Amino acid sequence: MTNNVKEIFTSASAPPAPAALAAKVRTLAPSMTRSMQLVAEAVAGDPAGCAALTVTGLAELTGTSEATVVRTARILGYPGYRDLRLALAGLAAQQQSGRAPSVTADIAVDDPIADVVTKLAYDEQQTLADTAAALDTVQLGAAVSALSTARRIDIYGVGASSLVGQDLAQKLLRIGLIAHAHSDPHLAVTNAVQLRSGDVAIAITHSGATGDVIEPLHTAFEHGATTIAITGRPDGRVSQYADHILTTSTARESELRPAAMSSRTSQLLVVDCLFIGVMQRTYDRAAPALSASYEALAHRHTPRGATNR
Repeated sequence: MTNNVKEIFTSASAPPAPAALAAKVRTLAPSMTRSMQLVAEAVAGDPAGCAALTVTGLAELTGTSEATVVRTARILGYPGYRDLRLALAGLAAQQQSGRAPSVTADIAVDDPIADVVTKLAYDEQQTLADTAAALDTVQLGAAVSALSTARRIDIYGVGASSLVGQDLAQKLLRIGLIAHAHSDPHLAVTNAVQLRSGDVAIAITHSGATGDVIEPLHTAFEHGATTIAITGRPDGRVSQYADHILTTSTARESELRPAAMSSRTSQLLVVDCLFIGVMQRTYDRAAPALSASYEALAHRHTPRGATNR
């Protein structure tokens, strides 16, 4: 795990609410060691039982060590094991309050289309909840600050992530910022060479290992730009060159639901959070710019043959 990732997990954020614990486990488990995963899976699977255990008891239950239990609690966002136990007790109380069991998001080949709609809607909701739970608001605030004062913003993404990059670029352009999304890796590196201190480069990669995205981010980092990674794997190679890391939900891939679908949903949530944050910080100049863009396009939305009154 890189120093950047360690700083994120131990940043001055408030511990997650009990209801967010399971989402934290789903999102962060892939970046944990196997022994930490055993602890995380145990507390998410049986919060009531684990809440009754001491740190020694949970270590024995999972076949790990007390140090591993404490490290897992910290990675999940809690200062120590005592705080994790309190969250587990709260989660157990919520689960015993009579809530209806959640539906499964697994889609079968012979599922009726109505079931497909229900399952996809549930999975999208879960993806958004997991992303919100994992998103470090300290890191988000720092990224918003950098974007708000940036001279120029470059965004790198390929595949489904390139669509998210284009969405962010057009949002920022409409509030008066200079932003460009690059999906061509050669063009991305060529542009990254031109970045300097005061500029911002954003890499969007669900896996955290996409070379065509990491290379331009590395170049921008080396030239002094502030760098941001939007990724589902905060321990991935992209984090080595990111000043700020915004973690998205780790998508569950299946035959009928490629991971790109869920990862795009979580990335779009982060993009919207960035945009709204920048809009708030720069409202005096962003609001007139947004109004001007609406006005410039208004005639395109007037029905043919209609007259303005």
